[in-house]
Amino acid sequence: MTTRYADFLRQQLAEQPHNVMCHTVDGEAIWVKRAGAPHGPGRYRAMALLAGLLGLPVLRPVPNPGGPQAIATEVRRLRDLAARGVRVPEVLAVQDNGFAMRHLGRPGEETPSLINAMEPAAQAGHTAAVLALWQQGLDVLAHVHRQGTCLSQAFARNMVRCPDGQVACIDFEDDPAAVLPLPVCHARDALCYAHSTAIYLLQSGLLPGARALWAAWVAQSSPPMQAVLADSVQRLRWLRRLPASRRLGRDLQRVRAACDLLG
Repeated sequence: MTTRYADFLRQQLAEQPHNVMCHTVDGEAIWVKRAGAPHGPGRYRAMALLAGLLGLPVLRPVPNPGGPQAIATEVRRLRDLAARGVRVPEVLAVQDNGFAMRHLGRPGEETPSLINAMEPAAQAGHTAAVLALWQQGLDVLAHVHRQGTCLSQAFARNMVRCPDGQVACIDFEDDPAAVLPLPVCHARDALCYAHSTAIYLLQSGLLPGARALWAAWVAQSSPPMQAVLADSVQRLRWLRRLPASRRLGRDLQRVRAACDLLG
């Protein structure tokens, strides 16, 4: 941690009006993330109860305590993932109440999430681009899992495309592996990714072919992860009976599309 970044972080944590902001310093884009308010445990009780009733460990909540503890968790996870060869933002400076990290793109340019890249491609009918982006996210998940770790919330919104076309991962305020067995974490990653992306495959007419790619991806995963995922999919089959009407909302469409992908 250089003095330059440490001094900059100290100043911004005291002055910036929002908890998360991007700043440009000497031509370099730097994000500063300040600790928010701590979270109480009550928000997780209903999800824990539901997971128990359904017999679905993948639905067990992973607490995000907020406050300085969430900052410490995110810094630790970013450093651990980077050491394992997973592309994540580089941590530049740390305090108890916040940290600074390097922007994954160029100054003044956004790094679009996979969702922000897939959605317009699907709307424009660029099916090859949709499938390539979706496969890229799957490849990232496979790489993360091979390193013996997991993401925090493996939704496509938390995977961003860097200027070189590679995908990096963001948002690590919680640590699933601290409260769940690793095979459950891996199945949880898979379900999060399917839920957030299958709708674009459906819109693009790609679901039939994507099912084979999904099955091949699952087949190269560890046997314990495959067992957890298969059990989860079996227990969630009742979701296939949900109405398919668009008038019932986008969230329901996402669930139905994910069920179609999972087989």
